[in-house]
Formats: sequence, structure tokens, C-alpha cells
Amino acid sequence: MENMEREDRLNQWQELLADKKLRELKAALTEANEVDAAEFMAELSPERTVLLFRMLPKEVASDVFTNLEPEKQETIISSITDREIAELVEELYVDDAVDMLEELPANVVTRVLKNASLGTRKVINQFLNYPDNSVGSIMTAEVTDLKKSMTVAQAIARVRAYSEDSESIYICYVTDNRRLLEGVITLRELMVAKDEELVGDLMSTDVIAARTTEDQEEAVQRIMKYDFLALPVVDQEGRLVGIVTVDDVMDVMEEEATEDIEKMAAITPTDKPYLKMTPFEIWKARIPWLMLLMISATFTGLIISSFESALARWVALTAFIPMLMDTGGNTGSQASVTVIRAISIGDLEFSDLPKVLWKELRVAVLCAVTLGAVNFLKIQLIDIGMLGNTNVTTAVALVVCLTLAFTVVCAKLVGCCLPMLAKKLGFDPAVMASPFITTIVDALSLVIYFQIANRLLGT
Repeated sequence: MENMEREDRLNQWQELLADKKLRELKAALTEANEVDAAEFMAELSPERTVLLFRMLPKEVASDVFTNLEPEKQETIISSITDREIAELVEELYVDDAVDMLEELPANVVTRVLKNASLGTRKVINQFLNYPDNSVGSIMTAEVTDLKKSMTVAQAIARVRAYSEDSESIYICYVTDNRRLLEGVITLRELMVAKDEELVGDLMSTDVIAARTTEDQEEAVQRIMKYDFLALPVVDQEGRLVGIVTVDDVMDVMEEEATEDIEKMAAITPTDKPYLKMTPFEIWKARIPWLMLLMISATFTGLIISSFESALARWVALTAFIPMLMDTGGNTGSQASVTVIRAISIGDLEFSDLPKVLWKELRVAVLCAVTLGAVNFLKIQLIDIGMLGNTNVTTAVALVVCLTLAFTVVCAKLVGCCLPMLAKKLGFDPAVMASPFITTIVDALSLVIYFQIANRLLGT
């Protein structure tokens, strides 16, 4: 129902634009959600996009601008005057301005910074110098700070005065004269307190903060762990320099999840949406990993070649190789994805490796017994009984099922260990997911298969 209403609204705006009822369209866009307005403008020609952008009130235009794609942002900036650029930059929150500048060409960035005020330019340049994926690169500098000596009435007056310039006012931070972070107090606590009470008597001194140079994932985990609406950010001296808000966290979570999925699928991560990428860019992101995996798969071929005599004598063994390799790869992937997810949300550290190994070993044994028993019955009833395959004997079935059981156990242990070892050595655990673990497990399953066949079948 909500999607239908949204589609109807977009169609109404299209009709107003087609009928050149610009005053009515301006009123509708001004009252609309900025995300919907940005989506509507994204479908328009460059000329009409700039026309509508100029019609909107400044505060609405800045909100809509933040939600436009970089290409549309560049079009608007290239079409408006220097004065309009200055007004736009001053209306944007600093973190939104920084996000915009990181996506725009250098010549456009230069023009934007040239027209920003000295103070805004200084703050933006400070943000741009923070390392990529650091807390400092995603924080916003618009934060209202209070002093311990303020009364509740003075504090509320200050919050009210700076509310339009602050991205979040629900939590206020208390600093000293050097902006050292001393405490935290919520707006709710201020509202229910008496006017004459002092902020210093009401604030909590147990402040959980992040440093500007920390990895952004650390801030995400902290906000999720403590259910914060915002997390204060301090520099190396402990001075309050900004906050990370929930909307910043959501962006980081989406970005990190996308990156992990791409790495687990053996694709070089990219910031571009799929439809914005050219075939050449997609090829460039995929081909290095495909070549690496292709080369690593040659080890599997070498193992098979070294056991040609066994396969020549027991042809039936060949038919079960795909099943054993697929089951081992799937089993290892299950363990690795579970562990990678736990690492990414801070549930696991390298010191937990013995606990993880013990847990996965027990899971592996249960899976191995179940899969081995079901597979043995399947071979007896279907391959031997129903299909009458004379090459498949009970001895072959035993070899296959024992191999399956050992492969499952090895795959589970490899799948849980490699991501944790990667994290310990400073690599991204996601890189050790499905593709590499599958290659390792495939080689292990073949070695186990032929070793057991040699013992039980006398090949």
C-alpha cells in the first residue's frame, strides 16, 4: 500500500512538471520527504534538475542534494553560481559535505572549497585528511556541548539556540574550557530536572567515546553494543571533535556488509553501484580473483592425476568425487561465514579460538555421522539396489562415506580457523571465506578419499 501511494505521488509530480505547474510542484516537493524528492529529481534531465533545485527553499534543497547521486550533484554544482554554492555548503552538515566531495571530480571539489567560508573549509579539510574508513572520516562536527557550571535552564537555552546547526540534540556532551570531554547528559534528563540544578551534578562521567583514528567498525560495534543514538568522538588529547550518529552507522554497516559479500564471492570491492559500473570495471574487479582461483585449482588436478591407477581400477570412485568436493566446500563455507559474521560484530576474538574449535568439532561430528549414514543408505538402496550399478560395491560405499565423514570434520575446522588466523595476522577475514576455503577443502577431500581407498580397496 505504501509503495502504491509513493508511486502515485511520483506520478502526480510528473504530471505537474509536464503541465508546467511549477508553483504547485515546488509546494509539493517542499512538503515531501527529501528522499522521495531526490528520487524524483534523479529521473529528470540535467536542465530540469537544476531548475527544480533552484526553486526549492535553501534548507530543503540541501537535504534533497544530500540524497542525490554524485553525477546529479556534479550537474547541479556545475550549473549554479558561486554564491549559490557557498549557501549550499553552509547548509550541509559537514559529514554530508565531505561525503559529497569525496565522490566529485577534483576540479569541482576545488570550486566548492573556494566558495566555502574559511571556517567551513578548515573543518572540511580536516575531515578529508582523516584516514579512509576511520571514525574521523564519518563523524559530524556539528555537536552542542555544555559546561558543568551551567544551570539546567542555561543548558536548555543553549540546546535550543544551536538545535538547527546540530545533527543530534538528544544527547549532549559536557566539556571543559579546552573542550576535553568530561560527561554526558540526555535531553530528557535536562527536561525533567529543575531549572536551577547544575549540569555537573546531573551528568554521567562514565562516557564511552571513540577516537578519530579508530576504524569505523569499532564505532559501529560500540553504538550497537550500548544502543546509543550517537557516539562522541575525541582526538588523541581527549578533546571533543564530533559525533557519530545512527544514520552514519547504517551507512557503514551497508558498506561493510557489501564489501564482505564481495570479498566472500572473490570480487574486488568497489564503491560504485552495479548499474553504474561499466563491463570493463566489472571485469577488472573479478578477473584477478578468478585467475588466482583457477591457478590454485590446478593442485586438485595434480592430486587426481597422481591417483590415476586407483581410478583406473575402481572406476566407480570417479562418480563420487564431485559430491565429496561440493559437500566439503559447502561445509567449510558454513563454518567460515558463521565465524566471519561473529568476528565482524565483535563476538569473537582470537583468544576464543579453542572454544570455537571445540564447538565446531562437535558440530562436525554430528554432521559427519548424519551425512555419512544417509549417504551409505542412499548408495545401498539407489545405486546398488534400484540402479543395479555393479561397479559400486558395499566396500566402495564404505570408502565414500568414511571419506565424507572425515572431509566434513576437516572442512569445519579449516572453515573456522582460517578467518580467525587471518584476523590475527591483520588480514580481512572475509578474504578467507568461500573461494579459498573451498579450494583447500577440495584438495583435502581428494587426499583423504584416495588414502582411504588405498587402505580399504587395496588399490
